[in-house]
Amino acid sequence: MPISDYYKNIRAKIGTDLIFMPSVAAIIKNDQNEILFQYIKGEEQWSLPAGAIELGEPPAKAVIREVFEETGLLVKPLHLIGIFGGEDFRFTYSNKDQVEYNIFVFNCKIISGKLTAIDGESSDLKFFNVYSKPELALPYPEVLFHNLKVSDAYFQWNDDWLKLNN
Repeated sequence: MPISDYYKNIRAKIGTDLIFMPSVAAIIKNDQNEILFQYIKGEEQWSLPAGAIELGEPPAKAVIREVFEETGLLVKPLHLIGIFGGEDFRFTYSNKDQVEYNIFVFNCKIISGKLTAIDGESSDLKFFNVYSKPELALPYPEVLFHNLKVSDAYFQWNDDWLKLNN
């Protein structure tokens, strides 16, 4: 589903103004260690399988739902590998809706399914080698696409804040 009733109601009230959007994204690898990316219809950009967290929905359940809707794959989230947000994760859709994502990124394992866009949001789904991945709509750090261990979760830090508070 491209946009939920919840976000439709918000947009009806505020138009295209900037909103926070709690979201999830998945790093999904095949047996050749390639990463799955989706090409979004109407946006002309590649992304990780991702989407908004719905009201009352835990992030891990949201990533399972979003991945299935966008890819036809049932996945199991193995662990959280990064949390991102801030100005670098602002995006303006082709319809001029502005969002600032707060994204929980999960490493996920394919359990079952056939690679196909269920909700019609993806116009292409393709696995890429980490060294030949497409340019993405959001600036995820390169380290995220390599084999991170659970203890290596990546977090954004404001170095200026750390210097002032140490």
